[in-house]
Amino acid sequence: MNRGVDNGRNGVVECWSADTCITPTLYHSNTPPPPTSRAVSASERANLARKHFTKCHLCHHHCGANRSSGDRGPCRTGTDARIFSAQIEVSDELELIPTFAIAFSGCDLRCAFCITGKESWNPNAGELFNATALAERATAALEDGARSIMILGGEPTIHLPHVLELVALLPDSAKLIWKTNAHGSVGARELLDGLFDIWLADYKFGDDRCAERLALVTNYTEVVRDNLLWANQHSELIVRHLVMPGHVECCWRPIANWIAENLPTTKVNLRSGFWPAWQSRKHSELRTPVADTESKLAFQIAHEYGLNLIQ
Repeated sequence: MNRGVDNGRNGVVECWSADTCITPTLYHSNTPPPPTSRAVSASERANLARKHFTKCHLCHHHCGANRSSGDRGPCRTGTDARIFSAQIEVSDELELIPTFAIAFSGCDLRCAFCITGKESWNPNAGELFNATALAERATAALEDGARSIMILGGEPTIHLPHVLELVALLPDSAKLIWKTNAHGSVGARELLDGLFDIWLADYKFGDDRCAERLALVTNYTEVVRDNLLWANQHSELIVRHLVMPGHVECCWRPIANWIAENLPTTKVNLRSGFWPAWQSRKHSELRTPVADTESKLAFQIAHEYGLNLIQ
């Protein structure tokens, strides 16, 4: 966020992008502003995020699509959002579960091995988004013993206006988790700043060639690393990596090395339960689960670099 831009009235203009700014209420220079609740911040930012419906730069493809007029970028998403799952989940990180997980349909990446590819590649899958109904269900889940609320996809970044609308209806005390592919834009992450307690980020590829071949995305490692460094400064960060057959040395080792050098204390969940789902069989190395030898090597590498592994 670009802060400290004088508006000429002893106030400050806060900018989320070059053409998206708000002017907060003016206060005497010696009087700090009152604290703003998460719900209020989310509601204000939802209005800013809707500007992306006419010129979308929410993900790092920066396609500029006018979603309101029917243009479609790589995610193929319009102005509506759909949910393909909203329920208690117990298969995520132990410190987060049980969590009420809300999964948005559609994604800006095209990972051939996506376990939810049918919904993640299709923004029209599932039920139409209803912020009030979802907030009520999520709040009820917390009252019944859920430890957190997780927003995921697909990829929720492409639905950021709807996500912020939902967050504005959730209790300020709720523990919120942003589950992401870490391919969002700078503008998107600044709209999210301070709203989520934990960023749970997938770091899929350690080699841009693998990312381009398996997920149809360019400049992957630079974008993801920049977002991870930012998330680590602005929230608690958990990095998740799925070990893929044939990609331990080309992808996992450079990821482990980079984390050790740049995020040495960050929690890392190394997963070896790869299943050849969706379009995996189009790639010869992804046609089988991960071999035991590769799984053991992946964990050996993690220990070699001294990573802070969690389950």
